[in-house]
Amino acid sequence: MPVVNWIRRHLVVIAGALALAYLILPNVVVMVFSFNNPTGRFNYEWQAFSTDAWTNPCGVADMCDSLSLSLQIAVYATVGATVLGAMIAFALARYRFRGKGATNMLIFLPMAMPEVVMAASLGTLFLNMRIPFGFWTILIAHIMFCLSFVVTAVKARVMSMDPRLEQAAQDLYATPAQTFFRVTLPLAAPGIASGALLAFALSFDDFIITNFNAGSTVTFPMFVWGSAQRGTPVQINVIGTAMFVVAVLCVLVGQVLGSKRKARA
Repeated sequence: MPVVNWIRRHLVVIAGALALAYLILPNVVVMVFSFNNPTGRFNYEWQAFSTDAWTNPCGVADMCDSLSLSLQIAVYATVGATVLGAMIAFALARYRFRGKGATNMLIFLPMAMPEVVMAASLGTLFLNMRIPFGFWTILIAHIMFCLSFVVTAVKARVMSMDPRLEQAAQDLYATPAQTFFRVTLPLAAPGIASGALLAFALSFDDFIITNFNAGSTVTFPMFVWGSAQRGTPVQINVIGTAMFVVAVLCVLVGQVLGSKRKARA
């Protein structure tokens, strides 16, 4: 049976393609319904093709304001979590100190516990400290939440680095600062970049932690959740499609640049 033999030889590829299609299918639905022209409040049934939502993506009140706020928080949280996470990762990977095991456990604890537990804990902390809920409480909560993921990504990269390269730089009379910026940092850059991208995605997409610590402030995920109670506007699908396309383009550009670097090497 040639067909059966072909399936057996390509079983892993077929399974991977099916899993990929399963993951991409919701995004395709969002893209299709971004061109829908619903007759009622809910954009759940196809009615007619229209590009009105694409020509006026901010046609829904307060949607673009919430999107801008989410982008600002995501950028600031990414910078804060990346800087702190990179320093923590270097400390855990390169140095020995008292309480290192406990520090490792505390760093990775937010990744193991349910997100609602951390959200409620941070909300209680802000209440006890009488800090008003708003932009800054969301930002602090997002940095705390993203920190563990950045530490994991950077630490894995730092531990895989060859220390002989830094020793060679020191043998060539490089100062500690020159060794770090010209050898260590470029080698750790892929891990730092991956941690930063992960932190940005987690911060921008977060709803649970934001909902507990936002007060009256409305981010884009909270706006989408609130809109779903009254009727999902088509513009939400437009924003989702644009975000998906941008993410895919970033991945493709990274793959192309990586292939060119390998070809040069």
